[in-house]
Amino acid sequence: MSASEGRPPLTAERRSSKPKLFRRHSSGEIRNLASISSSLLPAFGTVVGDNTPTLRRFVIAPYDRRYRWWQTFLVALVVYSAWSSPLELAFKKMSTSALLPIDLVVDAFFAIDIILTFFVAYLDKDTYLLVDDHNKIAMRYINHLWFPMDVASTLPFQTLYRVSTGKTQHGDVFGFLNLLRLWRLRRVSEFFSRLEKDTGKPYFWTRTCKLICVTLFAVHVVGCLYYWLATHYRLVDNTWIGAQVADFENRSVWLGYTYSMYWSIVTLSTTGYGDLHAQNTGEKIFSIFYMLFNIGLTAYLIGNMTNLIVHSSIRTLAMRDSMHEIERYASKHGLPESLKEQMLAHITLKFKTAELQQEVLGDLPKAIRSEIAQHLFRTIVERTYLFKGVSENFLVQLVPEMIAEYYPPKVDIVIQNEISTDFYIIVSGAVGVLTKQNGMEQFVSKLESPEMFGEIGVIFNIPQPFTVRTKRLSQVIRVSHNNFKQLVGPLSEDGKIIVSNLIQVRVLEMHITSSQLRLFSTASK
Repeated sequence: MSASEGRPPLTAERRSSKPKLFRRHSSGEIRNLASISSSLLPAFGTVVGDNTPTLRRFVIAPYDRRYRWWQTFLVALVVYSAWSSPLELAFKKMSTSALLPIDLVVDAFFAIDIILTFFVAYLDKDTYLLVDDHNKIAMRYINHLWFPMDVASTLPFQTLYRVSTGKTQHGDVFGFLNLLRLWRLRRVSEFFSRLEKDTGKPYFWTRTCKLICVTLFAVHVVGCLYYWLATHYRLVDNTWIGAQVADFENRSVWLGYTYSMYWSIVTLSTTGYGDLHAQNTGEKIFSIFYMLFNIGLTAYLIGNMTNLIVHSSIRTLAMRDSMHEIERYASKHGLPESLKEQMLAHITLKFKTAELQQEVLGDLPKAIRSEIAQHLFRTIVERTYLFKGVSENFLVQLVPEMIAEYYPPKVDIVIQNEISTDFYIIVSGAVGVLTKQNGMEQFVSKLESPEMFGEIGVIFNIPQPFTVRTKRLSQVIRVSHNNFKQLVGPLSEDGKIIVSNLIQVRVLEMHITSSQLRLFSTASK
């Protein structure tokens, strides 16, 4: 019997001396951790894996894929409830005719969800352990505000009254009781919150959709309430709609709804045509509060849209500022135009390849960064002549120390006779090797992936013998002189292999003295 089969599920009642959170999958696997609520993410020192104990029988994990689909389906039903509840308050005929069967079906689905909630595990915020004890789950739900509100928003009061008394009630009391269904809107808020954290969904469109939904809901609710005011005024002809539509209470529901939405949208947008306006004191007071509400809603919408637009262009603004600073620096110090163009090209390339730069990995643990480097650069390093035949241990230590860089065309990466601090391996692109004699540059050779340059100056501790200039957009990985020497020092056998490879390929091409060769050989031992 394996260890996972012999031990009982880990719950809040049974904890080890080292607290661990085991993510238990009741079905399916979590494919996108970014879409999980932050309350379900593990704390430091926790263990997450597929070989962990499962939940108790008849307990659903809150991150279960099928349960998430159920929650998404309920969000669609909440949208219907948010539309129908104010509508049924304003237009009483809707609550007893066309929408009544649909309301009963929707309420039935939410009643099923109440039952399911008694079987959904929850996260203990003190221990960060998933609690799968049925009694604790039930007591937590019952003692929480959610349970009585869920029940109150699900009960079909009008149908229960009709069944118990045999009478049909058209009063406002059931219309206001139906507004309890708006409690379900918290599900929409949670749904959008989850979408905003899901990196697989575009944040701009998710946020925009949320703002549109908030606006439409506000317009709908206020329009229905304004119509309700008109139907309850003692003189129906002295109302905002009665002055325009005679006997409006007996006209089509959709006619009244159209007038209500028209007035609400015109008022919200501050257009104010004046064709529909308040006729009595109650309507004027309602309009005052609605306009005050519109001030806050408009500020909320404009603020959010401004943030979205600015966020989408913030990188462009940062790039423009950097380029302006480069231009001012070049002008102030009288730099040549060619050098200025190289500086601007480098800044432009840096911003265009920001998602490819290793700086984005700075917040990741070292082990993950190392694994990424092995995945990206291990193959190219093994193909270079200098590291053929070296040990696995040396490559595992060397590759994470490499830094990826991008260079635009016609930019000098290495300058002849400068102090040797790094050497480079070409990942993509091409470079030209140049030498300057009698003040004239002479082309020596062209290098492409997986060739390298700068290693002669680094290994023999001499000035760089050549200038290396990019011929097109190139990606290289850079190895620091200090890091390389520190790695080679303890691994003498690998040092000998590197020297042998260098002699076979490069030393015959260069005038390397025997004393320089002995110096590196001694250092590698």
